[in-house]
Amino acid sequence: MILKQRDDPSKRLRLLEELQRSDRLDNNQRQWLRKQFAMFSKGLNGENNAAYFIDFGFGETKNIAVLHDIRFEHADRSAQIDHLLFDRSGTFFLLEAKAFGGDIHVNERGEFSIDSGEGEVVGIESPFEQSRRHELVLKKVLDDVGIKGRLGAPFKFVHVTLIHPKGIVHRPKELLVDVGHIVKADQFSAWHDRFIDKFPPLDMIPGVLNMRGRETLAEWAEKLVARHRPQDPLSLPDFMRPKPPTTAKLAKRPEQVTTTPVAPVCAECGSALSAKVIQFCIDHRARFDGRQYCFVHQKSFPAK
Repeated sequence: MILKQRDDPSKRLRLLEELQRSDRLDNNQRQWLRKQFAMFSKGLNGENNAAYFIDFGFGETKNIAVLHDIRFEHADRSAQIDHLLFDRSGTFFLLEAKAFGGDIHVNERGEFSIDSGEGEVVGIESPFEQSRRHELVLKKVLDDVGIKGRLGAPFKFVHVTLIHPKGIVHRPKELLVDVGHIVKADQFSAWHDRFIDKFPPLDMIPGVLNMRGRETLAEWAEKLVARHRPQDPLSLPDFMRPKPPTTAKLAKRPEQVTTTPVAPVCAECGSALSAKVIQFCIDHRARFDGRQYCFVHQKSFPAK
């Protein structure tokens, strides 16, 4: 059963796209925006692709809860989990969805790299290590909301990296780590069933002790969704602050001075404003405290 869908990414995408047109950003800032927009868009494609197959395989069952795109915070740590699945036995699957459509290489030490598409192999962060860090935060949140095993029986946490169905994985013949949990998104449902069927008898004991009803499963999901803390879609790093306008831009000839000053850029992010947006801000000067804002940042001011 699907109890949380993905958050709406449109505000973030629009911000990253519109800011690139600002005349108060330097080349390094614009390059950062272009890179972030490309990475964010690609990541969304990977997560949406994985979500489709997850929903197809688990959307109808009442024995497994599905939470998409859920973010937890605890103390000074956070965990952004692409897809979180858990069942009535207290087995939690943390799924990291990667938009790898080409070749993925994993060496005998579990180090990841991908083909850049230009004949170069580039090293990347291990999605398994990333997911294990998420597990630490998830455990704290579970404890906070009172989700615990019976008689001290531990929950089981399984880490899976989902890749594009057309991706190719190059695995070494000899491994010091297990990379069997790299799964193509369209095969995850079948992989999950095989994984459960292969549980060793001793590993099944905590699951039997922790077995709960469907109502409890739904209650657990509701508690976790209530702890969802999405990132601010309009947040930017400090180095992305717009540069102040030059003296030449601020100076006006006497004949240009009007009774109502008109700012050519958004007072918050520095993006260029159209004449229509400027006029809207002037017409609603009380709402915007006499300043002009782009469409995205106008939403920060409730209508008066």
